[in-house]
Amino acid sequence: MNSTGRQTAPPIKRHHTARYYAHRVRESLTTRVFKIICSIFLGLLLVVGFLTFILWLSLRPHRPRFHIHEFSVPNLTEGAGFTEITFNVTARNSNQNVGIYYDSMEASIYYKDQRVATTSLLFPFYQEPKNTTVIYKELNGNSITENSERTMELMNDVAKGTVVFGLELTSTIRFKVSTWKTKGHRMHANCDVRVGQDGNILGAYKDKRCPVYFT
Repeated sequence: MNSTGRQTAPPIKRHHTARYYAHRVRESLTTRVFKIICSIFLGLLLVVGFLTFILWLSLRPHRPRFHIHEFSVPNLTEGAGFTEITFNVTARNSNQNVGIYYDSMEASIYYKDQRVATTSLLFPFYQEPKNTTVIYKELNGNSITENSERTMELMNDVAKGTVVFGLELTSTIRFKVSTWKTKGHRMHANCDVRVGQDGNILGAYKDKRCPVYFT
């Protein structure tokens, strides 16, 4: 009974049909199945992405590594100029599963940004993974360009105790992964070399790694 003295009717209870409850159950099951499918799909996508990343890391080609071990210009103190140059470089393929095809390789030697010698080094060859190739060469005669002005500058540097040379190795390389080969990349390995008055490479520059870049 309310404040006016009238009796309040009891609340009306609504009764849902069996069809309504079946519909609600069906919607709940559909939502749950959809969430499960989305979770499975996202999980599979994550696993595939992780496996793809691991595969990419294992097969991603790394540039070859070059190290200069010996470099000699004999008879520097005798004023002979660039009559003879000898060098020893190693090329290392550090890849685990990737081989490297080299086209013919060329070496150029620079003194004060002027090329004083150039020569062909190796015939085309294939380098297996985890393999090292020795590149040794003696240049003399027609391989070396004489320049009287540069010879005078060379003698001045010899008198100071240090002569700076640049050794550049160039080749076109292709990486091999299983049976697949990449397109050709023009490779340049630049070795900064300093020799003493005896014409031999200074200890601080022996076994030094040479930067490698592609063009």
